[in-house]
Amino acid sequence: MTDYAVRIGKMAHAASKLNKLTAGIGASEGMISFGVGSPAKEAYPLEKLQEILQYILQKDTRAYEALQYGSTIGINDLREAVRDQLLAARGLTAKLENIMIIAGGIQAMGLFCQLFINPGDVILVESPTFVHAAMIFKTFEAECIPCKMDDDGLIIGELEEKIKMYKPKMIYTVPTFQNPTGVTLSRERRIQLAELAGKYDVIVLEDDPYREIRYSGEEIEPIKAFDKTGNVVLANSFSKILSPGVRLGYIVATEEIITKLKDIKLAADTCTNTISQVMCAEFFKRGYYPDHLEYLKNLYRSRRDAMLDALGKYFPKGTKYTKPDGGYYVWVELPGGLNATELMDEAVEKLNISWGLGSIFYVEGNGYGDNCMRLNFSGLTEGTIYDGIEKLGNFFNSKLVK
Repeated sequence: MTDYAVRIGKMAHAASKLNKLTAGIGASEGMISFGVGSPAKEAYPLEKLQEILQYILQKDTRAYEALQYGSTIGINDLREAVRDQLLAARGLTAKLENIMIIAGGIQAMGLFCQLFINPGDVILVESPTFVHAAMIFKTFEAECIPCKMDDDGLIIGELEEKIKMYKPKMIYTVPTFQNPTGVTLSRERRIQLAELAGKYDVIVLEDDPYREIRYSGEEIEPIKAFDKTGNVVLANSFSKILSPGVRLGYIVATEEIITKLKDIKLAADTCTNTISQVMCAEFFKRGYYPDHLEYLKNLYRSRRDAMLDALGKYFPKGTKYTKPDGGYYVWVELPGGLNATELMDEAVEKLNISWGLGSIFYVEGNGYGDNCMRLNFSGLTEGTIYDGIEKLGNFFNSKLVK
């Protein structure tokens, strides 16, 4: 057989980690999976979407538009909804020419790698970081350099030192309710990061799919809102606020960058799924979004609270965990030398419970994060969360050295 491309080998390790994370999708009946980052079944606005689909598939409404090829940059009324209802409401002013609709938020990473990354280029990433992003960066043969975080997100002083040391092409960050930790980058650090992007002429890829799902705390503007040089680009998704299956996201960038991204996307897939775009645009135009967002916040807030309460009650003394103001995840650091990576198989066999292995979110390797777990609360009821966390707490307590 003809040899595979070199990049396939480069991405193999990251791909194996991502496969472990997604293995819980469609888990066996009775399995409690804290590992999968999916919306709750109750989160989908089924009746509204059925109504919209029935409308747009009539030949005298939007059927031909929805079933035809679309513009590579995306349909106008969806881009208008992004501008007016998603960006302006969060303190970011943009023109339609600065907004491009893409096939899910993850497509942004591949598009930007095609635009900016050559083999061997450096991308600075958070430690830990979103495993899917690391896989994509490895596919393009980039070198991922980890940068430390604390409770306020990326530590800017160390980040600047690594910019000087490695001269990266890109900085990748999930600044709001970060995946996997749930940590949020402070407003002050967002301003500083935007300044660093201009000072050192480096692209900051701001991946912000969870920002709308806030349960507590004050809203913070996107990093892009503080960008004065065009070096910050914002990527977001409709997966968390509407449905992952619609495969829709968007990019906000300078008109020059958008123009080049259009050419790349045109070569890749011509246009983003048009029927999904029309359906999503109608959802916003009919005024359904504000009430739906409040419903999501209330649904997930109680699940977050249940997980935090249960962790405090049942997990071993000395356990550290984040207390996120939004998003889907709580990040847990186990005490006493407990190894969450080694204990996973036993927990699945004995308890029928799984979680997101902390180690897969570190590009460092070498056992980083073996004592860590990413726990998802969005897809589970409060009762299931309490039951699962209590069982896991008892399990981990039994493993502590007496």
